[in-house]
Amino acid sequence: MSEDAAWLRFLPEAIRSRIAGRRVLQAVIGNSGWLFLDKVIRLLSGVVVGVWLARYLGPQQFGELNFAIAFVALFSPLATLGLDAIVVRELIRRPDDRGEILGSAFSLKVLGASTGVVFVLVAIQLLRPADDTMLWMVGIIAVGMIFQTFDVFDFWFQSQVKSKFTVYVKGAAYMTCAIAKVVLILSDAALVAFAWVAMVEIALGGVGLAAIYTQVEQRPPQYRLALWRWPKIRELLGSSWPLFLSGVAVMVYFRIDQVMIAQISGEKEVGLYSAALRLSEVWYTIPTVLVGSATPALIEAHGRSDELYYQRLQRVFTTLARIAYVVAIPVSLLASVLVPLVYGEQFADAAPILTIHIWTALFVFLGIGLGPWMISEGMTRFYLWQTSAGAVANVVLNLFLIPRFGAVGASVATLVSQIVATYLAMSVLPKTRKIFYMETKALLLRG
Repeated sequence: MSEDAAWLRFLPEAIRSRIAGRRVLQAVIGNSGWLFLDKVIRLLSGVVVGVWLARYLGPQQFGELNFAIAFVALFSPLATLGLDAIVVRELIRRPDDRGEILGSAFSLKVLGASTGVVFVLVAIQLLRPADDTMLWMVGIIAVGMIFQTFDVFDFWFQSQVKSKFTVYVKGAAYMTCAIAKVVLILSDAALVAFAWVAMVEIALGGVGLAAIYTQVEQRPPQYRLALWRWPKIRELLGSSWPLFLSGVAVMVYFRIDQVMIAQISGEKEVGLYSAALRLSEVWYTIPTVLVGSATPALIEAHGRSDELYYQRLQRVFTTLARIAYVVAIPVSLLASVLVPLVYGEQFADAAPILTIHIWTALFVFLGIGLGPWMISEGMTRFYLWQTSAGAVANVVLNLFLIPRFGAVGASVATLVSQIVATYLAMSVLPKTRKIFYMETKALLLRG
């Protein structure tokens, strides 16, 4: 048994015998295991430190911090340009050209991130010209976009099924900054200090990726980054623009509510809303792991038989719906007890927000289950239309509901927009209507 597969000895004999000798499968399973471990560590430490931070700051300042993060996130697609999956695909196809591929992607991301920082600073100056604290926090967090350019080295590790190196680096950065947040809380630090920590986490992760790439890969001269290769830049942009627009729609879809709440109802409402979100979104790791585990079986079935493929896909949808109901029902019923217990009485008004928002899990879970089907059927342009429909619905509903109901209205808008994007949108085209019927069966716990 190779050293890389030493973890196999911990598996039952029946499973070990099926995996032994299959190097590619071992690599994929090991890679997935590292990614899963990273999610679990972030989930556990994030909940503990996040709750502690919310209690320390209180609804008002917690809302200000989350507004700054959400505002910068609206511009973050400029730092990625939809390149992630495209660059990984190109590296898998042509690993010997990695210098040109990574260099061109790095050049694009530097240009995009720099543009994003300028846009963020101009936008926040126009929106909050007299709020010096917010200007500083947004500016500090926005600098993190520059360091996201180093994620190109993560693309190489993904293409080589070596995500453990990314987990090492970004996990270390995450835990370092989690400890820093605890130290700041115990030191009675000012709000701006936590914006610095958010930026430093991204910086440590980015610089660490560059360092470990240089050390681990021991790249020969032909693998050095070839910057500003215009033919390759044009090729990458030609493939990535639908994903870039989808990224913009997704960010509007998931972040605009916090920005709109702050502008209409104030930062305290954002703090209450953000606290509810943490208890609602903490469950999203479950479908991600389950769908990731089921994807190989779905892809294998897709190549054998449509009937088998859709049977397995229906089983995935129904399983995800069952889990979502198991989560949503008790959390919704116990929200008035759960929120004060976790955050304290100062966040008690977040309970009705959580009661509504937790039901988005049902449609988020189904949306994650759609991922393998979208990839298998080449539906990236439909995904753009789907997320855009959800974003438009969210903005329109927020404009109507937030002035009347505050953060509770925003939670209703989020739930309805999830229903529109993940469920109702699937009824529009003949090709997607089959999925609409399958999701309906899952919601009714059939199949």
